Amino acid sequence: MPSPTSDERLPSSPAPSDGPAGPGRAAQSSAQPDAAALRDQAALDRLLARLERFSPDDDPAHPRGGTADPTLVAVDATDRLLLDEAAGALAASGPGEVVVIDDRFGALTLGAAVAHGLTGIRVHQDALTSETALDRNAQEASRGAFPGLDARFTPLPLGADLLRGARVVVLQLPRSLAALRDVAEHVARFAAPDVVVLAGGRLKHMTPAMNDVLAESFTDVRASLARQKSRVLVARGPRPGVGLTYPVTEHLGELDLDVVAYGAAFAGASLDIGTRYLLGFLDRVSPGATDAVDLGCGTGILAVSFARSHPDAVVVATDQSEAAVRSARATAEADGVGERVRVVRDDVGSSLADRSADVVLCNPPFHQGAALSTGVAHRMFAAAGRVLRPGGELWTVYNSHLRYRPALERAVGPTTQAGRGPKFTVTRSVAR
Repeated sequence: MPSPTSDERLPSSPAPSDGPAGPGRAAQSSAQPDAAALRDQAALDRLLARLERFSPDDDPAHPRGGTADPTLVAVDATDRLLLDEAAGALAASGPGEVVVIDDRFGALTLGAAVAHGLTGIRVHQDALTSETALDRNAQEASRGAFPGLDARFTPLPLGADLLRGARVVVLQLPRSLAALRDVAEHVARFAAPDVVVLAGGRLKHMTPAMNDVLAESFTDVRASLARQKSRVLVARGPRPGVGLTYPVTEHLGELDLDVVAYGAAFAGASLDIGTRYLLGFLDRVSPGATDAVDLGCGTGILAVSFARSHPDAVVVATDQSEAAVRSARATAEADGVGERVRVVRDDVGSSLADRSADVVLCNPPFHQGAALSTGVAHRMFAAAGRVLRPGGELWTVYNSHLRYRPALERAVGPTTQAGRGPKFTVTRSVAR
């Protein structure tokens, strides 16, 4: 569906409210800002200038540490528009009344705290890399011009504790409608009746269907005017009796397997075609493998399938997504292998010991957020090379046009093509 470029389905901003949940500063536009407001803006500008985004190839979540990459942007136009549109509501909020969801590097959480003196901000980030970036930026700021900033927010999973009594919710729009529905339903069910939700995104990634999803849980959904190719959707009026759609469970007849999925889990409760292709090669994995890793496990289909086909094996399934981890754990339990599938939230196997696995299964992503990227795949190959015992096997599926075989040779060891279809290639790499 084409991205909206006008206000045909995304109407312009509502008139500013004089109440505490007003989404913007328009009501104050006729007055000159006072000295305190100017100081707050200056402090916010100083903070945002300090935030750092960490290179995905040298990530702080990795046990070997990470370094900031000055060529990557930690604060974008959507972050700034969200902070501006939410300013009135944030200024009227008290301790513990603000929730921030999927803040990528800390701009929203730390910006709200500095600009409005907020404390007790509750934060949920599905991606562990974002959680780590927020922590690191908060610690760096606390050691500098903003002492104590790292104590003004608390990370929580998506649920009642995150949202109970919240009056302002600020979030970066997810690409997935399922993820957005999961968040919207939680807000409508657990937040305060006068909650205002401000969800920002880039125009090229927004669709009218996002309005429709929010309207399932809220009576009033409107949009800001676009600015610098970003827009904010504003939702109010939680519908009474909103239930929770997720997790959902589907039975995959071709595998005789139940898959459980939370909203933000990749591919939901379905079988993605890359995983389907790799599953056809599990009977060629070394039958003596007893320690296996599913690297980037998603909903856990590979991990569970391997555990069922290798009854003496123990599988560690890892993913940086909280929704994926919850999904994979539930999938393993639903299929009777919960005792042999251990699910871990970490970034690219960073918590796994060197030379601890006989086999690694890998279906690497080729997107990072909205951008095409092979960086995560190369990090996964390096992790497999570190985790595998000598002679251990990495089985990888990838889009054939990516031609990963030389990278697999360098990171792991001798690599052979096990299969090639119209779209995907499966390779077997033997660790040196």
